Amino acid sequence: MSAPASSSVSFASLLRRFARDRDGASALEFAIVAPFFFALLFAILETALMFFASQTLETMTQNSARMILTGQAQNAGYQATNFKTYVCSQIPAMFSCSNLLVDVESFPNFESITLNVQPNYGTGQFSGNMQYNPGSPGDVVIVRVFYPWQLFVTGLGYNISNWPNSQRLLVATAAFVNEPYN
Repeated sequence: MSAPASSSVSFASLLRRFARDRDGASALEFAIVAPFFFALLFAILETALMFFASQTLETMTQNSARMILTGQAQNAGYQATNFKTYVCSQIPAMFSCSNLLVDVESFPNFESITLNVQPNYGTGQFSGNMQYNPGSPGDVVIVRVFYPWQLFVTGLGYNISNWPNSQRLLVATAAFVNEPYN
């Protein structure tokens, strides 16, 4: 049977050998850094995807607003459902038409603009009702498209949601004066 002094000496030499051994140090360092690296990577990817979705929504809104600007929607007798269907026809795979909200309001001039629909970010509801009023030639028209974008990376102190249920409300707006169409 070995003496206690020799076992403590062997334990101390084992500890020294372990401290000098560099095998696996990289794996240990990666294990420490990996969660932060992947959290940052996913946060960057989600932010980029959200900005891409926002820019896509802006493009869809501008293209759809052109139907009203040129009088094509008015001459075709579009109602709210027809216009939303037209907007939905431009949606890429990243959006769902059922979550899309469209508000079209017209005013006689820029000074009289008072928007009826306002998002309440605390409750996730809108004050006022969505409208479809494309106006007449020479009217000022505001077309707004709302979309609640689902976020996935909301932990670790990174949460850019402004809408309930880890969503961010994306809003795209087009403001213009209708052309003098026939």
